[in-house]
Amino acid sequence: MPRVGIVTDSTCDMTPADLESAGVRMVPLKVLIGEETFLDWVEMAPDEFYRRLKTATVLPKTSQPTPAEFLAVYRELAESGCEGIVSIHLSAQLSGTISSATIAAADSPVPVHVIDTKKVSQAVALVVKAACEARDSGLDADAVAARALAVADSTRLFFVLDTLDYLVKGGRAGKAQGLAASLLNIKPVLDVNADGIIEPFKKAKGRKRALAELAAHVAEDSRSRGRLRVALLHACSSDEARDLQAELVAHGTDMEFAGTGLVGSVVGTYAGPEAVGCAYYPLG
Repeated sequence: MPRVGIVTDSTCDMTPADLESAGVRMVPLKVLIGEETFLDWVEMAPDEFYRRLKTATVLPKTSQPTPAEFLAVYRELAESGCEGIVSIHLSAQLSGTISSATIAAADSPVPVHVIDTKKVSQAVALVVKAACEARDSGLDADAVAARALAVADSTRLFFVLDTLDYLVKGGRAGKAQGLAASLLNIKPVLDVNADGIIEPFKKAKGRKRALAELAAHVAEDSRSRGRLRVALLHACSSDEARDLQAELVAHGTDMEFAGTGLVGSVVGTYAGPEAVGCAYYPLG
C-alpha cells in the first residue's frame, strides 16, 4: 500500500489531538499580540485568544509559515517512508501560506500536491478529513489529491460575524468591504466564493434572523445537491452554534453532521469574537 503523507496548516482549526489521531501533520501560522508571538493552536488556545482580543487596544497580526518550516515537515514524512504528500491549505486570497508550501514542495524529496482549498477553518478541515478517508482506503497520492480537490471545489462556507471591524481592519474583507453592517443592526451572511474571496451573500435584521437565513439556504442546497456533510464553526459562541444546528434541523436539511469546531487565533484575528458559520459539501 502506498504511503501518503497529509499536511495542513493551523487554519483548518482542527485540534492538535484530532490531527494526531488522523495522522495529519500541521504547520502552524503565527499570531502576534503586541510584542508576543504565538504558534496558532500550539501556543495559543482559542479561549485565551478571544479573552485577550476583547481587551486588546491594537489588532493582533498574523504571519504565514516559512518555506523552510514546510520543507522540514515534507522531509520528515519522506524519511518516515511516505512516497507522496498531499498538502492542504487555506485560500491563497487570504494568506501567503500556500506560496510557502509551493516553494517548499519544489525541494521536497518526494512529490507534493499542494491544494488551495479556496476556503478556511472547518471548510479546510472537511477537505483534510476527506483526504484522510481516501488515504486510508489505500489510494495513492495522485488519487488522494484528486479527492481533496473535488471536495474543496464542492465545499461551501458561510458565516455571520458580530462585527465586520476585524475583517476590514485586517484587510481581509474582500467584496464585503463596503457593507454598512453596523446600521440598523444589519447582520450580513458572508460567503467565501469559488475564487477564495470573502463576499456578501445575504443581509438580515439581527443575528437570529441571519442564522435562520443561512440555515434556510443550506437546507435548500441539500434538496438540490443531495445529502450534505456539514460542519459548524464558532468563535467561542457555542450557544449560537447550537442555535444554528437547530435551525438546520428545523429547516429540514438533509445532512450528515460532522461536528462543531472552534475558530482558532489566526482566523479569529479577522473573524472576531462571536463569529458563527457552516461549511458543507454534498456526499453524492
